[in-house]
Formats: sequence, structure tokens, C-alpha cells
Amino acid sequence: MLIIQLSSVALVIFWLSLAIIFYSYVGYGILVWLLVAIKKRLKPTPADTLNTYEDAPAVALVVAAYNEEDFIITKIENTLALDYPKDKLELIFITDGSSDNTPAIIERYPQIRLLHQPERKGKVAAMNRAIQYVQSPLVIFCDANTLLNTACVREIVKHYKNPKVGGVAGEKRILQQGADAAAAAGEGLYWRYESFLKKLDSDLYTTVGAAGELFSVRKDLMAKVPEGTIIEDFVQSLKLCINGYVVRYEPQAYAAESSSASIREEMKRKVRISAGAFQAMVLLKELFNIFKYPVVSFQFISHRILRWTICPVALITLLLSNIALVLLEVGIFYQITFVLQCFFYVAGITGWIFANRNVRVKAVYVPFYFLFMNLSVFAGFSRFLRNKQTVLWEKASRQKLT
Repeated sequence: MLIIQLSSVALVIFWLSLAIIFYSYVGYGILVWLLVAIKKRLKPTPADTLNTYEDAPAVALVVAAYNEEDFIITKIENTLALDYPKDKLELIFITDGSSDNTPAIIERYPQIRLLHQPERKGKVAAMNRAIQYVQSPLVIFCDANTLLNTACVREIVKHYKNPKVGGVAGEKRILQQGADAAAAAGEGLYWRYESFLKKLDSDLYTTVGAAGELFSVRKDLMAKVPEGTIIEDFVQSLKLCINGYVVRYEPQAYAAESSSASIREEMKRKVRISAGAFQAMVLLKELFNIFKYPVVSFQFISHRILRWTICPVALITLLLSNIALVLLEVGIFYQITFVLQCFFYVAGITGWIFANRNVRVKAVYVPFYFLFMNLSVFAGFSRFLRNKQTVLWEKASRQKLT
């Protein structure tokens, strides 16, 4: 009788864990794809366009730069090459706390308004300070270590013809050069999948969170998030949803950046984001009210919360329950799933070993990056509980562009 009870408990845990993992990483995407297909068939929506330069609204491009002297000239040249009327594009670079030549280099360009103060308070404080100088009704934020495509601004602002749109998220792309390391391969694959999901989310109702590499907002809707906020772009975009607006996703506006210089550097970044994710859940607690925000809550919980909370734990319970089912001799099916899990983790650990040597092995970088992301969640949660993540984080090194 005891064996039967143990088997029943193990079976419930196994299938529940598997269902959570599958839904979070695969099932949600399939479900949203189906819902979007139905929505488009029932109610086709016309594409947003910006027909002429005369249609172009005034926009401010705000770039936060901290000690970027090695890349800032490339960034400035890329910014000046944007295909948008020069008289309708404000350029503001804020370099608070920079101790290198970044401010001096920017000063050479009269087209750019430089904001600088010696004290470093973090990116959120810099954004809150910069917004006070913006004259335009629309603002685009981007990072100093990214390159924008020339049509970027035009592709973003066309969405603001819809008054319900409060913000627009651009696409993040990882530049892979030559024989990139495993960090680059895994990071790039992850962002391609994320871009696919963000586009589906946007088509269904709203994108769930924006990446700070490229994010736009109506100036009068920009909420002043607390200066201790770690992933301010994510919080800022979802505050718009709480206030009744939506965030569109525009894949034709993209910010490209090089991959992390090593897996150690990528881990530094992932752990920081994971710590910020738990902080964001507190700041965005209203979105857990599925009765008040039915669609946004569904998207927020399905796309983000499950991955940040239950999925990493479900991976452990799936393995442990599978071991129990094998020991209890429940059936050959569970012996096969146990072998497959072992194979997956061995591949992931092998990928980790190669990644630490900066070697890319295609056969193992998918299980490696999946394992890597979930371990980062545990590390981020620990840092969140200990309140050890500061907004003044050590900048992760990235591969140099050639």
C-alpha cells in the first residue's frame, strides 16, 4: 500500500513538473500563436505606417553612457546616420559618473546635448534626470554599446498613431562574429526565441516587458520608477500596461550588440537580471490580479513569472520524482525519461565546461544555455533575498566588434 501511495505522489509531481516546464517554454508560445491566428482572422488590423517626413513627430533619443570611450565614437556615428528628419530628432547623451574620456568625446559633436555630473547614481537616476531636458513628446532610450539600424526611429514612431500605444519595444540582436564562443551562440538563440514570443505577445495584446537596449515611451506617460530599480526598462513598460496602455513590439527597429566576452561575464549579467526580476514582481504586484488585468496578467504570469519562479524548481522536482519512479519500478517509460534527463544534463554540463574555455560546440550549447539560465535564477533569488544587487553594477565585458 505504501509503495502504491509513493508511486501516486511521484507520478503527480512528475507530470505536474513536466507540464509546467513544457507550458512555460513551448506550450505558451503555441497557445498565443493560435490565439493570434484566430484574432487576425476575426479582426484584421491594418499595418501602421509613416508615409512621409512631414508625418514624422518630434522624438528625443536618449543614450546612457558610462565609461564607453572605446566605443562612443562608433555609437555617435551610428546615431547621426539615423534616417529621420534632423530637425525633429533631439539627441541627448547622459554620462553621469563616467571617469574616462566619454564626456570629452561627446562634447566634440554640437548636434548632441551632453548631460554629465561626476556622481554616479545608476541608469535609473540618469534616465530620470535626462527626461527633464527632453522637449519632444516621444522618447527613445538606448544603450551606448548598441548599434541601431537606420530605419529604427521611423519604425518605432509609426506605432504612436494609435493613442492606446504607450510604448514601443525594439528588438535586441546579438552580433556573432566568426567562430563565436558558446556564450554568443546561446545568448543569440535565446534572444531570437524571445523576439518571436514578444511579437506574438504584441499581436495578441501587449509586449510583456521591454529590453533597455531599445525602448520608447510617450514622455507624458513615463513613470518615475524608484532609483533602486534594477531592470527599470521592464518595470517602466509594464507600468504603462497597469495604466491602461499597451506596448508594441517592432522587430524592424533593432539594437545590435556584441555578445558577452565570456560565460563568466554573461553569468554576471544574467544573475543581475534575475535579482531584478524578483524585485520587479514586488513593484508590479498589481499584475497578479487576473480579474483586473485578465490578458496582461495571463501574459505576465505565463511568459515571465513561471520562468522566474516555478520552472527552475520544477526541473529539480521532475528529476527527483523520475528517480523515485525508477526506483519504485513503475514502468519502462520512466526509465527512458530518466535516461533522457541524464543525457540532457550531461550535455549541459559538457557545454558549461566548453563555454568556460570559450569554445563553441553546437551540439551542446542549447542544453547548456537552458541549464545556465535556470541556475542564474537561483543565484539571482539568493542575491535578491540578501539585498546584495546594487544598481551600480560592474559592467559586463563584451566582445569587441570588428
